[in-house]
Amino acid sequence: MGKLHVMDHPLIQHKLTLIRDKETGPKEFRELLDEVATLMGYEVTRDLPLTEVDIETPVSRTKSKVIAGKKLGIVPVLRAGLGMVDGLLKLVPAARVGHVGLYRDPETLNPVEYYCKLPADVFERQLIVVDPMLATGGSASAAIGFLKEYGCTSIKLMCLIAAPEGIERIQKDHPDVDIYVSAVDEKLNDHGYIVPGLGDAGDRLYGTK
Repeated sequence: MGKLHVMDHPLIQHKLTLIRDKETGPKEFRELLDEVATLMGYEVTRDLPLTEVDIETPVSRTKSKVIAGKKLGIVPVLRAGLGMVDGLLKLVPAARVGHVGLYRDPETLNPVEYYCKLPADVFERQLIVVDPMLATGGSASAAIGFLKEYGCTSIKLMCLIAAPEGIERIQKDHPDVDIYVSAVDEKLNDHGYIVPGLGDAGDRLYGTK
């Protein structure tokens, strides 16, 4: 079963409170989400494998460590996931970025892919799927499923806030995927919004309704 990682770092929790506040406007919301994504990325990348290389400092030669193994890929779920990409790229500028766009079919309520553009070597990369909200889990589960269809086997999910229902869905559909969140909220309301949550992340990012 994939692990659930809840990041309780004081800086993350402080910024999360500001993000939740309905008085926080789009500019501040974008800046805060970017900052929290960077802080979360520090933990998401904690288990990256290392290897030793020989280098020469101004004083002597020495062995030092660099990241080894699979290269990273960042896959935002459109559109709100875009708000977390730059925060991760600050940590790993060499990471490649793919995009997955989904909408919910009004009749079946199932997620339908309308856009998918991935690095050519995506199946060779360790992927971080990003989406601020893990509500029902339907979109995130579908996005992970699409990546697996492309042959991807190393996938993590990073979200700002999750509902218990969304966590349960991912753990059921993709037990091999670790989930990283800043908070697990109380529940979903009748409209599928996380309570207390922060509202619609995409609308708050881009000032739309």
